[in-house]
Amino acid sequence: MRSLLWWQQALVGVSLLVLAFLYVPISLLILFSFNDSPVTSFPLAGFTWRWYSAALANGQMLTALQNSLIVAVCATIVSVVIGVAAAIALDRYDFLGKRLFQNVILLPLSLPGLVTGIAMLNFYKQIGIPQSLTAVVIGHSTALLGIVVSQVMARLAKVNRRMLEASADLGAKPLETFWRVTLPQIRTSIIGAALLCFTLSFDEIPVTYFLTGRDVTLPIYIYSTLRRGITPEINAIGSIIVAASLLLVIASVKLLRNSK
Repeated sequence: MRSLLWWQQALVGVSLLVLAFLYVPISLLILFSFNDSPVTSFPLAGFTWRWYSAALANGQMLTALQNSLIVAVCATIVSVVIGVAAAIALDRYDFLGKRLFQNVILLPLSLPGLVTGIAMLNFYKQIGIPQSLTAVVIGHSTALLGIVVSQVMARLAKVNRRMLEASADLGAKPLETFWRVTLPQIRTSIIGAALLCFTLSFDEIPVTYFLTGRDVTLPIYIYSTLRRGITPEINAIGSIIVAASLLLVIASVKLLRNSK
């Protein structure tokens, strides 16, 4: 009994250490964003808001942030629309090459971003798509499509088929059945996949680096400024992103809770 209790305490301790390893850096990021010193180190020089003012007055950083938001939103919308349709087709219909098609969709998830970026750059040059934010959106959508398909297919496997048959028997058309029966049951998986796609697209670097042109995204901008070290402005914009992400998670939880 004592041995079991010791193992439980050890597991709790390891879990706390893992959580600390994950969240202490984020806490330090927020802490240094209020430090009244350009040097990111202890001891702290005092409390200040000036780094947030400097970040919000940095035109290049705000433009990069805007580009990241545009790319992430567009890539998420494209991935969700195409991914949900592909998941339903894979779930309901049998066709030649179905297994191959499913594996091809999931393939980008297992490939390194460096390989995906180089492959897309070469392909886009052959078909005449220039390096731009549009190319980045297409690249992100292609890479993230597998996330939506896998998440939605997992939820579709739990959908009661009799409800779909009952809807058809009552005279509902396929589109009406989707809106009234299928969509309410897979809404949570769609929202979860969309949030994951948005997050991955927002902070993606390898594919973006190869496909973007003169319009850089926020991760590329931060990466290019790291040669001068981590500045307090980067800490400030990172803290803003953390706060926005937290609000997004809270809103999604409330939305999912209200939809039940």
